[in-house]
Amino acid sequence: MSGTTMVVLIVLISVGSGVIYDMYKKHLEFKSRTLKNSKEANEHVAEVTKELQELRERVQTLEAIVTDSSYNVKQEINRL
Repeated sequence: MSGTTMVVLIVLISVGSGVIYDMYKKHLEFKSRTLKNSKEANEHVAEVTKELQELRERVQTLEAIVTDSSYNVKQEINRL
């Protein structure tokens, strides 16, 4: 193997290793951001689920008030 070939191989191996290392670092950064976004999304889903449950309870309460027979009597009295 000639000296020039040896130098070219050393340069290619060095550059290739650097590229592979940079790709690995980018992969780890992407994975980290994905996990962070996933946690934020899960927190948002939990908040929305809690709000939905509270709204369902409020609607049930309002339905109970409106369907109560005394509510109808009050409405009629107020109309008079």
